[in-house]
Amino acid sequence: MKPIILLLTICCCSLSFADEGFTPLFNGKDLAGWDGDPALWEVKDGVIVGTCEGPDAFESNTFLIWRDGVVNDFEIRATVRVIGDNNSGIQYRSREMPDVGKWAIAGYQCDVHPAIQHTGMTYEEKGRGMFGLNGNNVLLDPDGARWLISKQEPVKVDTSEWNEFTVIARGNHLIHKVNGKMTSEFFDYHPGRSLEGILAIQLHRGNAHRVEIKEVRIKTLEKGEVLEFDPEMVSGKGKIERPKTSNPQGTGPVVPKSAKVLPKEDFESAL
Repeated sequence: MKPIILLLTICCCSLSFADEGFTPLFNGKDLAGWDGDPALWEVKDGVIVGTCEGPDAFESNTFLIWRDGVVNDFEIRATVRVIGDNNSGIQYRSREMPDVGKWAIAGYQCDVHPAIQHTGMTYEEKGRGMFGLNGNNVLLDPDGARWLISKQEPVKVDTSEWNEFTVIARGNHLIHKVNGKMTSEFFDYHPGRSLEGILAIQLHRGNAHRVEIKEVRIKTLEKGEVLEFDPEMVSGKGKIERPKTSNPQGTGPVVPKSAKVLPKEDFESAL
């Protein structure tokens, strides 16, 4: 009887996974559907790999862009790790910036950052900057003021290990999670908000590192209401300054340009 029970369990789990309604965006073989600098992005052993060899490798952050559509209201789950002292991020509802570079992006980001305060935070690349740090839930009012509406214990993970990052976007309400635990909830009432755009993965300039993605799945959600701002929402809440950082890349110092960089053949073993 035990083998039959085990088989039934496996079948039920498979059906449950399918019923979740997620569609894989990475086929596990190549970068079909994705577009990035071919000198920086590849697929190795069933994993998407983006490599920054050091501070002189490229001038500004570059991205692997999903070309098969735009995202608006959705849930995305990506299993990611970053090897080396730097960070990555999941861009969504974003836009291209060809004046900056061919694969340059501006827009919302779920940060994949080793500094705990930035892990899974809500951020806008080349835009309005940081909103909610890990553990802080924030409202941005129509005038651009930030309000801390609630807090929870920051989610602590090692970003050099595999972790599942989740983004849920409905209307102007955004939720970030890491391994199923909420890191940041954000309500965007500012005119600069975006309700749709492209999806991408960040390769950060600077310190040598490697970003790896082994799974990306998306589920389209029923269109959410764009909530209107009511001053009562922030009654009794505290206004906060735009967060700043002492960790612009990783947890250690930023390596200056023209610093000695390892020969390419030694790079992988060093990471």
